[in-house]
Amino acid sequence: MNEVRLVEDPHERATSTQSAAGRAKRVVVLGDAGNWKSAVAILTIFRMIAQAHDASQVFIELGAAILGLALLARLANRLGFSAIPLYLLLGLAFGNGGLAPLNVSEEFIHIGAEIGVLLLLFMLGLEYTGEELKHYLHTGLPSGAVDFALNFPPGLVTGILLGWSPLAAVLLGGVTYISSSGVIAKVLAELGRLNNPETTSVVSVLVLEDLAMALYLPLIAVLLAGGGIQKIAFSVSIAIGTVAVILLIALRYGRQVSKFFLHESDEIILLTTLGAVILVGGLSQSLQVSAAIGAFLVDIALSGPIAEKSRRLLGPLRDLFAAIFFFFFGLQIDPKTLPAVMPLAVVLGLVSALTKVLTGYWAAGRAGVDRRGRIRAGMTLVARGEFSIVIAGLGAGISPQLGPVAAAYVLFLAVLGPILARASR
Repeated sequence: MNEVRLVEDPHERATSTQSAAGRAKRVVVLGDAGNWKSAVAILTIFRMIAQAHDASQVFIELGAAILGLALLARLANRLGFSAIPLYLLLGLAFGNGGLAPLNVSEEFIHIGAEIGVLLLLFMLGLEYTGEELKHYLHTGLPSGAVDFALNFPPGLVTGILLGWSPLAAVLLGGVTYISSSGVIAKVLAELGRLNNPETTSVVSVLVLEDLAMALYLPLIAVLLAGGGIQKIAFSVSIAIGTVAVILLIALRYGRQVSKFFLHESDEIILLTTLGAVILVGGLSQSLQVSAAIGAFLVDIALSGPIAEKSRRLLGPLRDLFAAIFFFFFGLQIDPKTLPAVMPLAVVLGLVSALTKVLTGYWAAGRAGVDRRGRIRAGMTLVARGEFSIVIAGLGAGISPQLGPVAAAYVLFLAVLGPILARASR
């Protein structure tokens, strides 16, 4: 006689969906081998349905998010400002406390966001050759020092006054210090100012900020990891040594590296370059160096035809994953926390906008640019964006206020910066 029992699907725990089919107990008739095989077949079918539901949910959520990013990019393009604040707002809408929180796709989006950071820095590294870096280091060092002296303290002092930990205050100093190379490059191109006399001074400041990040981010990564003084000193030495070795290879053997990457097939170039960026990023991260900085330094070695081809092939991927990166950062911020920090972010934004204007004015003045050109240089440097978000993301775990303050700060200046640049004709 057959025995009737309630049997729970053993795969139920591994299924993330909470459908009724996945939760319910299965009534299975046990007895002969035929009934047992039928029961296994039924359980397998239920599992396949649950997995298919999982996949469809991921596709629906991810597709809707990317289409939303596309619509926002169109809107930003029509209005003439950076899409970064709109990407952040969309992330806020779909994050914790938002209109429609995402659950299933969040891990996938996180990986995409990390790739976005690598590609952002990769494309930035392609803009400079080793010789150009040497030139900017030789001629622009005083401007870089003034830039740091004026723009790092506002964030640092604000963090200290708020009672944050010293490390959180240092991170906020980094947020206010660095301008957005991506936003500024786009603004310069749209306004036709790439050949203006003050643009060289603007680029010099941006290059030195990027190089400063090559030391700042590894140091922050080591401090976040914690440990005793000896461990921190050892890790810092490893990080700085790694940066120095990568930079030396990029500057001294850039031509040989470029020849290795160059090929007549776009497919081979794309696979080789993308694979190298992710591989070097991973190796750098394992050595307590920021993955993004590793990618940035290696890509300085690429010049000539391979740089042009890589820029053309990886540009669309960069735009896609960078949008996902800003979207993911917004996902991590509870929108309810923004109103409380918005006044602080606006005041901090106005102060650091003024210090950036002074930086650009002084830097362009050193190059003999006239007064209007100096003002244009200062206004152009106001925008903050990708690097500020990267820095804030590093310290999200040590200060709950850092993420919301940085998000509100970038939202404000990513909009204000391009407006000021356009107004300074």
